Amino acid sequence: MKRILITNDDGFESAGLAALIEAVQDLGEVLVVVPASEKSACGHSLTLTKPLRFVQLRDNFYKLDDGTPTDCVYLALHALYPEGIKPDLVISGINRGANMGEDITYSGTVAGAMEGAIYGIPSIAISQVCNANCEETEMDIGYGPAKEVARELAQKVLSKGFPLGERKLLNVNVPPLPKPKGYRITRAGFRLYANEAHLHRNPRGLEYWWLGLHPLEWRPGKERDCDFEAIYQGYISITPIKADLTAYEEIENLRRWL
Repeated sequence: MKRILITNDDGFESAGLAALIEAVQDLGEVLVVVPASEKSACGHSLTLTKPLRFVQLRDNFYKLDDGTPTDCVYLALHALYPEGIKPDLVISGINRGANMGEDITYSGTVAGAMEGAIYGIPSIAISQVCNANCEETEMDIGYGPAKEVARELAQKVLSKGFPLGERKLLNVNVPPLPKPKGYRITRAGFRLYANEAHLHRNPRGLEYWWLGLHPLEWRPGKERDCDFEAIYQGYISITPIKADLTAYEEIENLRRWL
């Protein structure tokens, strides 16, 4: 019996999570450990300043009280699996919205899969890219395309093995189309950012800031081979990424500089 561990960063009630569970539930023994509330853009963070508590909602389905996706995978591996037993696959998602370019570093969805990869487990992060309004995307296509992708990739991993080396994972983004054109292997793109911090005042006149989301804009490369380009052209983007963030091409330059 194959074992699949599922997490996400949108919380235990998200539609993407329900779609992912349905997609893979017959492929093996599925354990779900997810945050009790939305943890989008929490990055690869562990909770070190307060205790965490599993809340069992049904068989093999837990929410982690105020935990992050990284907490969920870390504690699932150490507390819910017998000693010496690991899952055969970790899947994080299906995220509501894109995780491309440098947004990967903010993503709780990617972080959940990254934690699995650190422990030597084949791991996949999967996201459903939205149109300008995510609610409209959910009404138009739901998570059907991403659900099919999740199932196909899970089947490949469980039957053929994982195609990547140690501490590496697959970051998958699915375009907001009923029928994507196919798969493209991509690199992470060069995301363009702008100031989306908005100043407001509450009824008592106190200032507060609300961080918005900048539109998905990127700097095109010569090869047009990044994740943004694939999604823009209607393809499913699969990017191999790794925990090692070393800029190897800059090591000699840094030595000369010193």
